Amino acid sequence: MSKSFEEQMENLEKIVGELEKGDLNLDDSVEKFEEGIKISKECNKILQEAEKKITMLVNENGETKEENFETEE
Repeated sequence: MSKSFEEQMENLEKIVGELEKGDLNLDDSVEKFEEGIKISKECNKILQEAEKKITMLVNENGETKEENFETEE
């Protein structure tokens, strides 16, 4: 099961904290950096999927209606 956006962000923040401390050797730093990039891409994918589901209120002839928000790819 995939982790939620919030869980992924917590993991990313933890990795950033570890990298900022500077206590890791080069190999571990590179590994953490690669893991952080992977999580960042997963978070971006989650955000893109959420964006597709957002409904927007559109004013049409003075009446408000809901319309699915989709981006062109």
